[in-house]
Amino acid sequence: MSLEVAVAVPFKHRAKERLGEGEFVVALSLDRDWFSPDQAKRLVDVAVGRGLVAEEDGDLVARFDPDEVVVPEGFTPDESILREQSTFETALDAIVAAGVEKQRAVAAINERQQALAVTIEAAAVLVAKEHGAEVDHLAADVREKLSAAGDAADADASGDADAAGDA
Repeated sequence: MSLEVAVAVPFKHRAKERLGEGEFVVALSLDRDWFSPDQAKRLVDVAVGRGLVAEEDGDLVARFDPDEVVVPEGFTPDESILREQSTFETALDAIVAAGVEKQRAVAAINERQQALAVTIEAAAVLVAKEHGAEVDHLAADVREKLSAAGDAADADASGDADAAGDA
């Protein structure tokens, strides 16, 4: 997936799993000359929406292992990756298409996210389903991501328990 490759490159180049947003943007725009700074910022939004990175304390944190990503020789990302919609954006569009004003839809999604303590994508899919939008494909993606996150948390917890048992 070219989006994942493009996102991985700044992390791989700097050998870090956490970068400041400015550092990430510079890596893609000035260092690589792949995007303008505005386009690189858009890529951040797409990557956050796809769950490839998370924003934590002003930094971008890779939610995958950048070292596991193979960057093909001569790789240059296509600008089309900037147009990929995140699960959130797709669900939001579906809600708006179902007749809900965009601002109200975003407010409903935010309220649901806070009330249920779920990801923004999960909340958006729930609100879309409530409004009769056809988002089953998105629901499957969200379930898969939540399941993977739960599996990772379980593995971390069992690793902590093993370490405690060794002490």
